[in-house]
Amino acid sequence: MFSAVSNLGAGGISDVALSDTANAVLYALFALTGLVSGGINNLLGPRLTLFLGTLGYVLYVGSLWCYQTQATGWFVILAGAILGVTAALLWSAQGAIMMSYPLEKDKGKAFAVFWAIFQFGSFIGSLIALAINIEQGGLSSVSTSTYVAFVVIIFVGIASSWLILPPNKVIRADGTIVKLEAASKPHEEVVGMFRLLKDWRILALLPMFFASNYFYAYQGAVNAHVFDGPTRALNATLEGAGAIVGALVIGYGVLDLKYFHRRTRGYLGLGATVVLIVIVWAVALSWQVTFSRESLEAAGDAKINYKSAAYRGKAALFFFFYFSDACYQALVYWVMAALTNDPFQLARYAGLYKAVQSAGAAGSFGMDAVNTPLLNEHLASWLMMLFSFPFCWAVIKTIKETNYDDEKMVYVDDLKRQQAEEGAHEPEAEKASIEKEPVAQ
Repeated sequence: MFSAVSNLGAGGISDVALSDTANAVLYALFALTGLVSGGINNLLGPRLTLFLGTLGYVLYVGSLWCYQTQATGWFVILAGAILGVTAALLWSAQGAIMMSYPLEKDKGKAFAVFWAIFQFGSFIGSLIALAINIEQGGLSSVSTSTYVAFVVIIFVGIASSWLILPPNKVIRADGTIVKLEAASKPHEEVVGMFRLLKDWRILALLPMFFASNYFYAYQGAVNAHVFDGPTRALNATLEGAGAIVGALVIGYGVLDLKYFHRRTRGYLGLGATVVLIVIVWAVALSWQVTFSRESLEAAGDAKINYKSAAYRGKAALFFFFYFSDACYQALVYWVMAALTNDPFQLARYAGLYKAVQSAGAAGSFGMDAVNTPLLNEHLASWLMMLFSFPFCWAVIKTIKETNYDDEKMVYVDDLKRQQAEEGAHEPEAEKASIEKEPVAQ
């Protein structure tokens, strides 16, 4: 729902500068908290971490609703700050679950399923906004009934966080337990974070981390300044659809192709992403050079409506903006997940990823808040992504076919056997029976 309201341009509110300021504060605190959020997840466990992480979202959407009725700009900024802290918790837990719970051969599919569900929320929320705004006509800002619908759905999400299992209670399809321990210890997290910052492969991925959310401010600004209310909602719907399709295509059709070795799949994913980013952003550039902030301001209220001829081709552009974004995000997560299967380590990866990503997003929203030329924002976003690809290629070169040989994998059958041999409440006859069971390989 946060994605849905963000995709409406300026968070759906009429004050673009206020939305940019709130987002800059949000992502700045997101970046700071992300440095330690992976460790917090490892200490608290994913269930409590996700619950705490979801609370900030309902507060933020509620603050946008309050602004529409009471003009409380300070509340939007405060809620953005709180959300920055809680979102880091949610995304660290989410990253650890998505990257460590599946089998190695299914990690691309795991991203595809997650991203499709994540963006389906955005897609449904955008459909709600589209229906409400078209019914009520062109609006300079999103109607308050849109926020009511979002808040109700977010509360369902908050409740659902209690359904998550910790890693020591999850058994993969091959019989391995994700992690024997339910949580780590504080000193282990300090050491783990120090080792993380010494790993050249993670450092090489930092440009990709930084660029991965930088373009959202630019795309949101274009949506807010160029199009009217119903068309902004339509664009957001197309973005959600593009993200869903893109995630499924690259997750199932490229990164987890069973006919290729894992490193080859990584190269294929990188190649597909590079081609998409070059084509989509080149097309966007050809449109961007036809207008500027000054020309849009001179046009006043003459914004593009989805029924007008000027909208022709823009629908496809917004669809492929998020199609290519899904491929970029999938590649980042897949590469990190290919480096290890340890959920605690992957939680630290996810926390650092979101920290650096949010630092980039904070800079981009700050850039937009001071009315930087849209062409400059476009070029900055595009060039950062292109700059990150060679470093990603260097990391993919180091990916092994499997990490199972290097990491201690515990099979649930082995654990049951050990418990039986130690006499863990089993009768002698039952113990003998368990000892004769074949061990899963």
